[in-house]
Amino acid sequence: MFGLFAKNRSFHGGLKLEGHKLHGERGRIQAAPLPRKVILPVAQHIGAPAQPLVEVGQRVLRGQCIAASDNFIAAPVHASISGTVTDIGLHEVPHPSGLPALAIVIESDGEDEAAEASWPACEEPLELDANSLRERVRQAGLVGLGGAAFPSAVKLNPGSSARVETLILNGAECEPYISCDAALMSERADEVVAGARLIMRALGAFECLIGIEDNAPEAAAALRQAINRADAENMALRVVPTRYPQGGEKQLIQALTGKEVPREGLPLDIGIVVHNVGTVAAIWRAIRHAQPLISRIVTVNGPGIAQPMNLEVRLGTPVADLIAFCGGYTATPRLIMGGPMMGFALGSDAVPVVKATNCLLVEVAEAEPADQAMPCIRCGECVEVCPARLLPQQLYWHARAREFDKTQDLNLFDCIECGCCAQVCPSQIPLVQYYRYAKTEIYQAEQEKRKADIARKRHEFRLERLEREAQEKEEARRRKREALKQKQAAPPSSEAPASAPAPAANDAIAAAIAKAKAEKARRLAEPSAPAEKADGAGDPVAEAIARAKAAKASKASTSEAPADGATDDPIAAAIAKAKAAKAAKAAASEAPADSSAEADDPVAAAIARAKAAKAAKAAASEAPADSSAEANDPVAAAIAKAKAAKAAKAAASEAPANSSTEADDPVAAAIAKARAAKAAKAAASESPADSSAEADDPVAAAIAKAKAAKAARQDSES
Repeated sequence: MFGLFAKNRSFHGGLKLEGHKLHGERGRIQAAPLPRKVILPVAQHIGAPAQPLVEVGQRVLRGQCIAASDNFIAAPVHASISGTVTDIGLHEVPHPSGLPALAIVIESDGEDEAAEASWPACEEPLELDANSLRERVRQAGLVGLGGAAFPSAVKLNPGSSARVETLILNGAECEPYISCDAALMSERADEVVAGARLIMRALGAFECLIGIEDNAPEAAAALRQAINRADAENMALRVVPTRYPQGGEKQLIQALTGKEVPREGLPLDIGIVVHNVGTVAAIWRAIRHAQPLISRIVTVNGPGIAQPMNLEVRLGTPVADLIAFCGGYTATPRLIMGGPMMGFALGSDAVPVVKATNCLLVEVAEAEPADQAMPCIRCGECVEVCPARLLPQQLYWHARAREFDKTQDLNLFDCIECGCCAQVCPSQIPLVQYYRYAKTEIYQAEQEKRKADIARKRHEFRLERLEREAQEKEEARRRKREALKQKQAAPPSSEAPASAPAPAANDAIAAAIAKAKAEKARRLAEPSAPAEKADGAGDPVAEAIARAKAAKASKASTSEAPADGATDDPIAAAIAKAKAAKAAKAAASEAPADSSAEADDPVAAAIARAKAAKAAKAAASEAPADSSAEANDPVAAAIAKAKAAKAAKAAASEAPANSSTEADDPVAAAIAKARAAKAAKAAASESPADSSAEADDPVAAAIAKAKAAKAARQDSES
């Protein structure tokens, strides 16, 4: 609450300029005629440009939104007349660069029909909450009407962490020729005061100060009356001396409150928000009457115009229409948008009026060229008048030498481009132009640096990604190599049975080939073993063993059947035991030297295999149907023949008289078989340890029978 009763202060520097204001009846607001067409640029504010929402040939109504943006710092554009969209494209617009910009052209239908508002009118605006107020201000497309054109909804939302103490209304029109704000305060003071109260509610401000220069007494009187009618105790009018640039935001804050905005800071940093009086009145109309920003007050003044006046103009109206309404040019014109100090020249009068247009200055073009700039004489006048307390002379030298880093060290961006330094320069140096040039170059360099930083970060991210992928691939290969090493180093599985048959044993074809080879080897080996035949002459079992040994010898020479393949076979083991017992009893007197040899000789393995094959034909002697199988197995056939011969001899020794009869009589043969079976049982009683094995093993049983028959024959012969 420091501003209501504080004394006025002044700022450093500044100039006292001729006013050339419009007063009295000449300064009254008049309505400009309805234009035949309007040209509405989609970018009439600071921030992201709006995007067209209409198409060529579409009919629009007054107040209808025709362009909008989702960006936070943006403002929509509304049709200022009713009519038909005839073009959406590049058009000449008011801008210092003179470059064309995207605009929407609407041909008027003369009806000026209004569209239904997107939000309702509010009978009691002061009862509206802050969020709803800000949203309606955004929808209305309101921006700062003092010339900056910053979206008003953004300035009404300082953030939850900010604390706003003072709202300042800027009514100080410091530039010559401009009087639009003074006319507004004189004729619509109540709207200004009511709008100020709305903004205070939205910001949560404690007080409101209205700054106005002393060259507008009518406006000051009207505002005092409006404040009294509103009974606004927390609002005060402050009249300040006319001094350029008093209307600058930072300069007005210092003049009204004595506070200075921090370097490269904002008024919000010291708890202050500044709005133009025209913006405040537009906010009131948007809330109270649901009226978007489709018009504004423009001052048309200057020595080159016939009838200067303040006009309420529809946005998008061509400047030529306003010049014609004011009586036209009186001399060769030079058009400037804004004031003579900070305005910029227009290329033609075909450009439209936009939201930031507060004045159209019509100067007389000089026949003689302007004086050429001369070297700086270092008088220091520019330093004396600079309101920002800068060193314009040094800034000029560094900007001219393109030493932009040094201009930044001298706080170039604190320059408000007011033009005081250029106004007082005796050498006619366009200092402000050099400062603008330096700012533009610095801005472009920063933009390029940002782009380069983005490209660098993207490149670094790509390299990191490639490196990460390479590491992942290498890690996958490493794990695969380790898995292969572990698999190779692992011992063979113990689950495989030790007695697993050789591959040839599982292959029927290989088995048949092996049998054929064994038969051939046996036949070839029979003449070359006379000693063995002599030893076993007359003994069918010995002959069978000899044949088995021959087969074993032929098989041992091949790699298809390993020599020790039967050592792990339980059937072969049983056969080996039976063979050992038989060899011990039957061959003790005939071949004593061979008994031990047979026990240790690998021929036993061959005999075991032969007996294993015979096990499949266990009933060779008891089942005549198996004779065909025995015929295909040479070992089994030999054993069967031996058993038959031995049985015949045993039968002959017991019944010699009947030998011829039994030989021809099948009954006698059956009796002989029965006796052989009985003899086998008797022999089994002699070796009880093997009885269970023989009982379960048909091959062992057959061998036992043969041994029993032989033992009986030997007993009969003795």
